[in-house]
Amino acid sequence: MDRRKLLASGLVTLTAPSLILPTVAHAQQPTQLPPAEAPPPPNSQPSYQTAGPATYSQDEIVNNVSDFMGVTAEAAGAAVERLFANNGRPTAYIAGEEGSGSFVLGLRYGRGLMYMKDRQPMEVFWQGPSIGWDWGGNASRVFTLCYNLQVPELIYQRFPGVEGTAYLVGGLGVNYQRAEDITLAPIRAGVGLRLGANIGYLAYTRKRNILPF
Repeated sequence: MDRRKLLASGLVTLTAPSLILPTVAHAQQPTQLPPAEAPPPPNSQPSYQTAGPATYSQDEIVNNVSDFMGVTAEAAGAAVERLFANNGRPTAYIAGEEGSGSFVLGLRYGRGLMYMKDRQPMEVFWQGPSIGWDWGGNASRVFTLCYNLQVPELIYQRFPGVEGTAYLVGGLGVNYQRAEDITLAPIRAGVGLRLGANIGYLAYTRKRNILPF
């Protein structure tokens, strides 16, 4: 009997782990990984807005023209309004003085300061020849509106006059000069006597040049 009891107890011991293991294995749960974050869409780059060039409003230009040239706001407004209607808002302007004379062949010399917002004023000289059925001389103050002038140093080049664009508004003479994409619109008021028509150019420089060519 003792031998049978020993054999029975040995069989119970051997079979016990096999009875317990399935229960333990069933109790173990698989490890849950946190859900992966979705990658950002390919076009979700940060966008930066680049400000365009600072410009002058019509009221600013009218007040500056009136103060600098000593004319009424109505006279300045009539000339400036037409320029704004044709060209929009300028990025810079030049306020200065000039003298000119002509007898078929003419010469013009001027000097002034160029103003751009958020920049220091720059000294500018200009000189140039003209030719045509033109005689007389005059001295005048000049207020030049500059369009599409993004870099101040680009003013230093030659600007041919555009034929057929001169007109008189409120006692102020206005005409256009163009070089590449830059347009200049000088507004002149002065004293003297000069009659006729001509063609020519003005060269804007850092220093005074005696020879206008």
